[in-house]
Amino acid sequence: MLDTKKAVTFYRPVGVPESFRILGHYCQSDDKPLRGFVLAAREVETADTYNQDKSPPLKNPLDFKLVWGENAGSLELSGVYFWVPKPPEGYKALGCLVTTKPEKPSLDEMSCVRADLTCNCEPYRQILTAGSRIPEFSFQVCSLRPCDRGMQGKGVSVGTFFCSSGWTMREDVPVACLKNLNPAMQVMPNLQQIHALVKHYGPTVFFHPQEIYLPSSVDWFFYNGALLYTKGVTTGEKIDASGSNLPGGGTNDGHYWIDLPRDDKRDVVKRGDLKSAKLYVHVKPAVGGTFTDIAMWVFCPFNGPATLKIGIKNIPLSRIGEHVGDWEHFTLRISNFSGELYSIYFSQHSGGEWVDACDLEYIEGNKAVVYSSKCGHASYPHAGTCIQGSSKLGIGIRNDAARSNLYVDSSVQYEIVAAEYLDNEVAEPQWLQFMREWGPKIVYDSKTELDKVINALPGMLRYSVKSLFNKFPVELYGEEGPTGPKEKNNWLQDERW
Repeated sequence: MLDTKKAVTFYRPVGVPESFRILGHYCQSDDKPLRGFVLAAREVETADTYNQDKSPPLKNPLDFKLVWGENAGSLELSGVYFWVPKPPEGYKALGCLVTTKPEKPSLDEMSCVRADLTCNCEPYRQILTAGSRIPEFSFQVCSLRPCDRGMQGKGVSVGTFFCSSGWTMREDVPVACLKNLNPAMQVMPNLQQIHALVKHYGPTVFFHPQEIYLPSSVDWFFYNGALLYTKGVTTGEKIDASGSNLPGGGTNDGHYWIDLPRDDKRDVVKRGDLKSAKLYVHVKPAVGGTFTDIAMWVFCPFNGPATLKIGIKNIPLSRIGEHVGDWEHFTLRISNFSGELYSIYFSQHSGGEWVDACDLEYIEGNKAVVYSSKCGHASYPHAGTCIQGSSKLGIGIRNDAARSNLYVDSSVQYEIVAAEYLDNEVAEPQWLQFMREWGPKIVYDSKTELDKVINALPGMLRYSVKSLFNKFPVELYGEEGPTGPKEKNNWLQDERW
């Protein structure tokens, strides 16, 4: 830990009430403010706690294994000892311990948990690496998270870490997380509290000052002439302003799709209507109900063409990247222990990233800033240009984000459209049940345009650019409207990363 930028600190819970047992220690890097948690556990006597078929919920480990210590050969970690508990049969360890002495910790220093009260977990973020640069011969510390973190997931993060020497990411971690067996969601916010959270934390979404294709409300889009098409029928049917005539349910089978109006309103609707725009809010439990996820969806009637960056040269692509209808989102993750904003997920085309609350930009106190990229509307935590491709080579699709006077304040301009755990307290709009595409599928010969770009490049760049094009999302090679929010994987599951 000679480099203070890479320094980490390990924490042992103190002041734990007499009836509670610790499940492991906590670790985080020193370049962030202390903000984590580590859970403690106690036995609660119920009808089946000690019946003939059940062992006690908590038991001491049988032993501790030293995985890194004084003779490990790392100056950065000298005088620190890392221990992995050996659980009794039928039990799981939920974390590791750190000491400053070579003696094994006392067996009653922590508890293991009965296996049926646990869920599988996986390594999340690497916190520390020491020793050899080869993973199989190095010492690693990583944070943990439940494998199943979706809306129905039972896994609860304990806040502990896993450490090992010679372990690789290809292996399963020999520790677990807790399982929430209580189907009731008492700690989830009620409808009034949801409104309070959105008003308190709702980000402001800034669009690029040169953005042409702005968002609108879904109602505005329908009212201004959006059409519903049916396979085999050449003319479209005007969609009711509330979307009441949209077919609900089913799957994305290509039988129905939405398109822009065919009259003189087409170009007007393409550009959206910022005044009517709002964020459509889906509230759901996350990480076993210990967190609340507030997913905020923004709708744009049209997604603009991409711009290719090759070194210092920018090449506008006339149609590549265009499609009717664009649904993008970001997700606020709020702790149900403290009510604090924990992180925000920024959705970026086929991927995205979680950003801790301490690394966000804010305006008006606790309201974060979200930047929407020009034409493509991907979400970013900071202004600038992000390259979708190879930033190292300076080749890829540009995602430009900046502040402007074009923005939507989601703390005011929002509508709660779904919160399933509230048992029908939120009436879902009919358009949310439309499981087909919000734009027509048009396959065009993008290869001709791409070949022109590639052939105009110096020979040494042609192969790199051609290989890069092969990795681009399918949406860059034709127009195909996206499905609505409820058809996305993250509607029920956790975000991709």
